[in-house]
Amino acid sequence: MKARENLVRLKQFQVNEKRRQLLQLDMMIAEFERMANELDVQIAAEEKKAGITDVNHFAYPTFAKAARQRRDNLLNSQADLAEQRAIAEAALAEAELELSKAEMLETRDAKAREGDGSRAMTG
Repeated sequence: MKARENLVRLKQFQVNEKRRQLLQLDMMIAEFERMANELDVQIAAEEKKAGITDVNHFAYPTFAKAARQRRDNLLNSQADLAEQRAIAEAALAEAELELSKAEMLETRDAKAREGDGSRAMTG
C-alpha cells in the first residue's frame, strides 16, 4: 500500500527532525558552558589583578561584575535549554514509537500482499 509507505517515510522524517533538534540543543548547551567557563577564567584573572574577590567591595572591578552577570545569564539560558532538551527528548521517543508502529503496519501489509499474491498464483 502506497499510503503506508508514505506514512513510514513521514514518520522517519519526523524522527530525523527530532534528532536534529536534540543535537542542536546539545551543541547550544555545550557552547554556553564553554562560554561560561571562559568568563570564569576572565573573572578570576580580573579579581587576581585587582586583588579583590569580594563582589560587594566598593573597588571590585567593573569588568568582573559585568562578566559575572553575563556568565549568570548564560547559565540561566543553559538551564532553559536543558528543559527544552528534556521536552525534545520526550518528543523524539514519541516519534520513534509512532515510526515503529507505522513500520509494523507496513510489514504486516507487505506480508498480506505477499500472501495474496502467492494464493493467486497457486489458485
